[in-house]
Amino acid sequence: MAGIVLNSGYSWKQQRRFTLSTLRDFGVGKRSLESQILEEIKFLHQAVLEKTGEPFDAHFLVNNAVSNIICSIVFGRRFEYTDERFLLLLKLMSKALHLQGSMWAVCAFLREEIENHQKDWDPSAPRDFIDCYLSEIEKRRDDPEAGFHEEETTSTTLLWAFIYMMKYPEIQEKVQAEIDRVIGQSRQPTMADRANMPYTDAVIHEIQRMGNIVPLNLVRTTSKDTTLGGYFLPKGTQVIANLTSVLFDGKEWESPHSFDPGHFLNAQGEFVKMDAFLPFSAGKRFCPGEPLARMELFLFFTSFLQTFTISPPEGTKVSLDFQFGVTLSPKPFKITVAPR
Repeated sequence: MAGIVLNSGYSWKQQRRFTLSTLRDFGVGKRSLESQILEEIKFLHQAVLEKTGEPFDAHFLVNNAVSNIICSIVFGRRFEYTDERFLLLLKLMSKALHLQGSMWAVCAFLREEIENHQKDWDPSAPRDFIDCYLSEIEKRRDDPEAGFHEEETTSTTLLWAFIYMMKYPEIQEKVQAEIDRVIGQSRQPTMADRANMPYTDAVIHEIQRMGNIVPLNLVRTTSKDTTLGGYFLPKGTQVIANLTSVLFDGKEWESPHSFDPGHFLNAQGEFVKMDAFLPFSAGKRFCPGEPLARMELFLFFTSFLQTFTISPPEGTKVSLDFQFGVTLSPKPFKITVAPR
């Protein structure tokens, strides 16, 4: 989605329209994709069960599972967690996101996938995002300004979720109590459950706020002369939004530097939307993957705590230390899980 992030004007509008439309067509925000996520969660839980009782780094499994959701949309299939090409793609993405490698290697992988799709591509029966991409290129081959060229914060947010649930076990217990009350143990969670789980929803939002995984928005450019906060910004000025300043604003949050799900709950315990909650940015350039991310976060988080209790390895302390890259991610850590 580099074109959506870095382009502007006509090219950006065309690519964003195509991406949002195609994501909707392949179930983003719908039950069809929800079932895919729930199926992938089963694979994740099976892999985690094999780690029961021993400390392990959750990053590998969580990243595999979340990435498989994207792969099912883009490539039309999921990968086994031991698939060498899949592991190579994740390694290349991780290096690029932590500013230790180049996106060119990732692009080479994607070009190979596109070439494989072209061999048996049927424009009348698109199987995935790449097939739709090929159709879009064909439609706009005479439109040189369309510029179609061609991903991951959810897994980082889930890692922060593990950190905060280990650090605040009493909050983890409250989430599990709500899961047991609303969902029970006889079925998987669904998005329909979220409306009846205000505490869990508040905890997920607070994880996103405190995790602050995208502190600075990408560069934007003023399209005309304007004045902002008393400062004159001529057309063409580059502007970077400081999302951290909003997520930790003392005027907006009662205790901005404390992990408190109450930031998103009223006196009656009902979930409350906050205007200062901007982890996906805002405006026309808000993250197009927001609906997918919200669905993944709720289903992965509730399913995991429905099935497991998370705790730090014996004799270790939970650290909130982070490392910089394209995203703000926790430093490597290990967890232990106990089946419920």
